[in-house]
Amino acid sequence: MNGQNRSMTEPDVNPPARQAAKPLSGPQKALHKLGLVRDIDLALHLPLRYEDETRITRLADAREGEVVQIEATVRASEVKLGGRRQLLVTVDDGTDSCVLRFFTFYPALQKSLAVGHAVRLRGELKGGFMGWTMMHPSVQASGGALPTALTPVYPTVAALPQVYLRKAVAGGLARAELAQTIPPELEYENGQYRTWNLREALSFLHHPTPQVALATLEDHSHPAWQRLKCEELLAQQLTQLQAKRERDRLRAPVLLAQTQTQTHAHAPLHEQLLAKLPFALTGAQRRVCAEIGRDLARPVPMHRLLQGDVGSGKTVVAALAATICMDARWQCALMAPTEILAEQHFRKLIGWLEPLGVKTAWLTGSQKTKERREMLALIASGEAGLVVGTHAIIQDKVVFKNLALAIIDEQHRFGVAQRLALRNKLAPQNEVDDAGNDAETVLEPHLLMMTATPIPRTLAMSYYADLDVSTIDELPPGRTPIITKVVNDARRDEVIERIRAQLHQGRQVYWVCPLIEESEALDLSNATETHAHLSTALQGSGESGGSPVLVGLLHSRMPVAEKKAVMDLFISGQMGVLVSTTVIEVGVDVPNAGLMVIEHAERFGLSQLHQLRGRVGRGAAASACVLLYSTGEAPRLSETARARLKAMMDTNDGFEIARRDLEIRGPGEFLGARQSGAAMLRFADLLTDTALLDWARQAAPIMLDRYPALAEKHVQRWLGGKAQYLKA
Repeated sequence: MNGQNRSMTEPDVNPPARQAAKPLSGPQKALHKLGLVRDIDLALHLPLRYEDETRITRLADAREGEVVQIEATVRASEVKLGGRRQLLVTVDDGTDSCVLRFFTFYPALQKSLAVGHAVRLRGELKGGFMGWTMMHPSVQASGGALPTALTPVYPTVAALPQVYLRKAVAGGLARAELAQTIPPELEYENGQYRTWNLREALSFLHHPTPQVALATLEDHSHPAWQRLKCEELLAQQLTQLQAKRERDRLRAPVLLAQTQTQTHAHAPLHEQLLAKLPFALTGAQRRVCAEIGRDLARPVPMHRLLQGDVGSGKTVVAALAATICMDARWQCALMAPTEILAEQHFRKLIGWLEPLGVKTAWLTGSQKTKERREMLALIASGEAGLVVGTHAIIQDKVVFKNLALAIIDEQHRFGVAQRLALRNKLAPQNEVDDAGNDAETVLEPHLLMMTATPIPRTLAMSYYADLDVSTIDELPPGRTPIITKVVNDARRDEVIERIRAQLHQGRQVYWVCPLIEESEALDLSNATETHAHLSTALQGSGESGGSPVLVGLLHSRMPVAEKKAVMDLFISGQMGVLVSTTVIEVGVDVPNAGLMVIEHAERFGLSQLHQLRGRVGRGAAASACVLLYSTGEAPRLSETARARLKAMMDTNDGFEIARRDLEIRGPGEFLGARQSGAAMLRFADLLTDTALLDWARQAAPIMLDRYPALAEKHVQRWLGGKAQYLKA
């Protein structure tokens, strides 16, 4: 059909260039940058604070430091030259006078402040020998009715002035479809918020009356705020439950744990692996293995998060899950965020599985062409039962014969699109397999995500509500608790002496720096300088007391081969000290390392500090972590930095660390890339609104079952197209 004969009702999906939409103006682009596209987006863009323009204050009644609105007449106006150019204007309201001072001004402002003009001004009053002054007050013509509500001040970006944004928000609020979507029978029973519908709550929060207690708006305890929190939490719970139910309708390969009496003439792989391991599983490991085994035996895709503190033994659980998959003659993929971590897994899994006859493929972005071609062939033919690598696993050229289990380590380090790409690697099968999987069914792989950052209960209930969570809450026996010390950078020489003592005992040491190169803004020591300093300071500090000490350097910009060579030397024990950036944050396992020094520890997040500390204490000997901090030119550390370092001193428990990290920084650190596209909670607070969260969890399944149309409308209002990202 050509363009001239096209039906008037049929959309033109490929309009010609001449019909292209008008380019957006500066303010319109800024609105899009803030995500304010739909009317409901504008309606939900709430003020940061409010200004009271509802009353006029007499200068005679004003107080120092108060932000006031006055009406006055201009008595004098001059541009003062010499030094910094400024506009000085004297006004009088009949009770006192005030000097207005502008360092930035334009002819239009000068015109509006001409002598004799009556003006309305708003700003902060400062007192002094010369009387009242105001710096850069807002200026408008005097007269006209005063507002009856507080004036909102919205979060904004460059090119989006408050006046434009206020009009846009008011228009969006007026047009937005805000009909009630929560059935009366499901309303939250406690509190006064039920007396407010959504439109009333939003209208009030955009323009509250001057009589309202501002504290209830600031701490979000006002009933109008409670209304929004309930609606937001319900939308999130509905989305998570929808994602879980949608996955339950999908089909996955049935992976049954084999026994010797079935198709195997000898013991199945997972039993062989258990027999070969040089250690016994902890009770927690056995429990989570059973949970994963039950999931794999079902014809619906597993979507499980395996969480456990550093050193709790998640890798062996993943290996046992992989053996169940390979025993059923399917392939398994393990994807890690860095080559160092991927190689650590590869070494460990090779050591466990190769003696059992398992062929393992290794895939990273830095491989030589020939090796990569060989690996791709092993994967495509199915000869490689296990594939370990980085994000290179999800590239288009990687074709699996029959992928059935995808394991993602440190899942928060991967984006939504990367996780979806790995799930999509299982193509429809051409024939029915031994477990009876239907040839016509499009199969999804089972997904096991692992994290060494334990998820606090409120996060598990909200952002991870669509997942089944397995927790390894028990460390292997024989581990000695790590002693953590917080030390001022001025005592660096004492720390170096501590390193010498470790080296004399034949132990190894990590020294972690936050930057590779010098930064004028942060003025932090870099890894290169620290490496040079330690190399000089530690000569002759080896185990024999006189032998040279090998001090290595590791950072993300080094060539892959060089990184590998450095790590090999450290893992083999030939290198005494490893100076590194945070590339060793997770996965590196060197039991002989007994001391971790973290330089500028005040710059790291709490969960990252805990992960770094977990690189030591992996053997039976006592280990320590030194947190070197510097206040720079400030007299003391910030409250946030002090709270982090205190938490590290107080506990080695990853779950307690996670709880405190949530208190200090909020949920962003735990969500990682899952928040890409999936709006974080803007209004509800997981630390204070647990009662509302409990209500939303109970209401969501009832609403989906009894009121599916309202549920869909509610989710679309709050999340729009972003809900799909929560399914990854």
